Amino acid sequence: MTSAAAALPQPPSRTRGFLRLVMIEHSVFALPFAYIAALTAMFRTEGSVLWGRLLLVTVAMVGLRTFAMACNRIIDREIDARNPRTAGRELVTGAVSVRSAWTGALIALVVFLGAAAALNPLCLALAPVAVIPMVVYPYGKRFTDFPHAILGIAQAMGPIGAWLAVTGSWSWDAVILGLAVGVWIGGFDLIFACQDVQADRAHGVKSVPARFGIPAALYGARGAHAVTSALLVWYALATDAGAFFWAGLAIVGGAFLYEHTIVKPHDLSRLNRAFFSVNGFIGIALFVCALLDLVARGLTV
Repeated sequence: MTSAAAALPQPPSRTRGFLRLVMIEHSVFALPFAYIAALTAMFRTEGSVLWGRLLLVTVAMVGLRTFAMACNRIIDREIDARNPRTAGRELVTGAVSVRSAWTGALIALVVFLGAAAALNPLCLALAPVAVIPMVVYPYGKRFTDFPHAILGIAQAMGPIGAWLAVTGSWSWDAVILGLAVGVWIGGFDLIFACQDVQADRAHGVKSVPARFGIPAALYGARGAHAVTSALLVWYALATDAGAFFWAGLAIVGGAFLYEHTIVKPHDLSRLNRAFFSVNGFIGIALFVCALLDLVARGLTV
């Protein structure tokens, strides 16, 4: 009885370990922009929120992101083991087995494909286009100094896919928002990679900071976020956004300025605050402002 009782908590523990592995809470970076695209599309086509459709978008986004993160951790486990910052990750320490990680990744992929199929035939047909860059990205640091660009391309799929999920048709407005998200995430990945310069150079891992240095990477991130701001303004103009959305853009601009004042080439001590706290705030703040704007313009919730 004692042995059987002791064995019962093991599956939940493996599940918790897998969720830590894929950092499920970081879905906050991409989901708000998918919601902005989906809700804008609903406003244009239906005038009201389609809650079932929004739930499927959420399932698809979380499923795809979980698959991508699991693949990233699996493919990079040997690199992670050689880097002091990442040596405590679950696949390195054995807290999660490679088999369990692959199982979780495949389940997440099935969930994503199932949600895409439930949304509409076009989403299912284009699903491989979203999956491919998610798998290519971890290999990018082995053959290019610009793996951050691959990550940006992968993340740009979110708003585009969310719009397709609602309308079943292509939208250049969604592409503008997708590009904004991709450039934004690629930019803060440049900042994040700065903390691994020594380990990356020692082990031949490629990145902009490792190749060109931390100051160049931080300047690149500033440029990327300036482009992000311009793309968000373009999106606001293209979708006839109102005052609340423009207020959100002002908040985002202020957050970008703050982010780039707390991270210096000679002082990366507040890098995690810039990466996690500020960028999480940017996504949530803009989503709240976009939602308020759509409701003020007539979206029925």
